[in-house]
Amino acid sequence: MKKRKGGRTGATYRDAGVDIRAGEDFVKAIGKLVRRTKTPRVMEMPNGFAGLFSLDFDQKLFARRYRRPALVACTDGVGTKLKIAFAMQKYDTVGIDLVAMSVNDLIVPGAEPLFFLDYIATGRIEERQLHEVMKGIAEGCVQSECALLGGETAEMPGFYADGEFDLAGFAVGVVPRHKIIDGGRVVPGDVVIGLNSSGLHSNGYSLVRKVLLDDARMSLDKKVEEFGCTLGEELLRPTKIYTKIVRKICAEYKVKHVVKAIAHITGGGLIGNVPRVLPDNVDVVFHRDSWQVPPVFGLIQKTGEIDGHEMYHVFNMGIGLPIVVPPYYADAIVRRIRRMKWGAGIIGEVVSGKGETRFD
Repeated sequence: MKKRKGGRTGATYRDAGVDIRAGEDFVKAIGKLVRRTKTPRVMEMPNGFAGLFSLDFDQKLFARRYRRPALVACTDGVGTKLKIAFAMQKYDTVGIDLVAMSVNDLIVPGAEPLFFLDYIATGRIEERQLHEVMKGIAEGCVQSECALLGGETAEMPGFYADGEFDLAGFAVGVVPRHKIIDGGRVVPGDVVIGLNSSGLHSNGYSLVRKVLLDDARMSLDKKVEEFGCTLGEELLRPTKIYTKIVRKICAEYKVKHVVKAIAHITGGGLIGNVPRVLPDNVDVVFHRDSWQVPPVFGLIQKTGEIDGHEMYHVFNMGIGLPIVVPPYYADAIVRRIRRMKWGAGIIGEVVSGKGETRFD
């Protein structure tokens, strides 16, 4: 403590649990990770209070002009999947999840991700732990081809349990107005292509933890043969980032509006998310046997004796991103996706209806 006149000691911020020096050291330590995500449009502003990003610049090699551009913004977190990370003391994959949950929403209207911001709140800065988180965030930004433009690390003593923290992410993108994908062109006869998920992604973990850990008392260190890894490793498998694949598909058809609708399957599952991008006069009928449901969902359903409808209303069930296209282009698009080493297939069709999802 700092000594005051008369021998009294005065309180410091560090005494209250906030170590400003540790925060400054952490910011310096992650500099290399942030630079890894830098794109040509990022403008230098050392020690600034905000990040700068140029929508236009003079480097012809990289210049991408936007006609009547619309900015698109998203925010999300990782949720109670963090509880698994705390228990496993493994933190890099949740950083990828953080980016994925925002940028995968961003591409639904056809936007190109431009930059990402993170917010980390913790009781006490533990540099090794948070460095792993930032490593994952940087990797997610590289995968989605967007810049990590800035962020905030808030040290809040007494607010979080020791060793725990919370994450929030914010992404901004751009799409020309004439290329916005809003689902308005979806008609009966269109087909649905499903891009496979990597597993649970970052949704439904409150139910997962209740069923597998609280009720069944399964160990996160237990090796599960169907997974080829431990239960904990499967539950921490990071969310797939779909930005490159969607941009590739859209780039193949510069004039035609081939991609009519995209849905990101998060909380609400296939049942709740797909209707958000449908007109009121159509339904999507999914063919349950047209894709392979990853074994983690079977374990959850069997262990918790969960109704099938509930499963499809909570989890992605193996489909992370359904895309609605005209039938004429569907097979060609699936082939392109598979050539990029992504799992995909035709999983449903659009019929007359009321803006709902059905299963046969």
